[in-house]
Amino acid sequence: MVTLEIKKREKEDSQKLGKERLIPAVFYGKKEKSTSISVKLNDFLKVWKEAGESSVVSLRGDGEEKEALVYEVQWDPVTGLPRHADFYVFEKGHKVEVKVPIEFVGVAPAVKELGGTLVKVLHELNIEAEPRDLPHEIKVEITPLTNFESRVLAKDLKLPPGVTLLEKPDEVVALVEEIKEEVVEEAPPPDLSQIEVEKKGKKDLPAQAGEEVEGEAQAPIQEGKKSSAPESKKSSEGKKSS
Repeated sequence: MVTLEIKKREKEDSQKLGKERLIPAVFYGKKEKSTSISVKLNDFLKVWKEAGESSVVSLRGDGEEKEALVYEVQWDPVTGLPRHADFYVFEKGHKVEVKVPIEFVGVAPAVKELGGTLVKVLHELNIEAEPRDLPHEIKVEITPLTNFESRVLAKDLKLPPGVTLLEKPDEVVALVEEIKEEVVEEAPPPDLSQIEVEKKGKKDLPAQAGEEVEGEAQAPIQEGKKSSAPESKKSSEGKKSS
């Protein structure tokens, strides 16, 4: 069991605690009144790394010692350091319900030999136990995942003595999925016959326009022929008079 030195505090300025490298905290329980305390930042980080939320922590200070669990931690989104911590003081001889992290161990044959992808469906397990029997994590073997139909279920897990699983027995903990290549459909080839028809249509239009233009151009020529007739008549009359 890890030990954390605590100090009872009154309502203090949080900036003052920060300068002293202390974080505000509180402990409480069913038969324990809420009490404000402060803990050293570095000491808390060591305890958090070792105990997490599922191991018993001995809170020691001011001539008292209480066994508790880290119930909740508020983290600073900018610095990533804890801003506040809650400790739950439990009753001795009574079981508690907690979530314990899962640690996956081993290599799945379906990943190594078949090229699949490991899917971790659950990352925590709900369990019940007396505080002193609570494990820091639950180890889950993934070597039984030999193919894409294999599953690791909650009922398959080996739990430490004194620990009761609260998950549904058939809850899937892990599996391996087959990597499927995405088939890209090729675009159909263009309809060349349709393109030819469109091209021919475009050639016909200028030809028709050109015919109309030629027809309009012939009109002055015909008018010119009509005007040449009187000239020839005058010349013939001139011959007669001579």
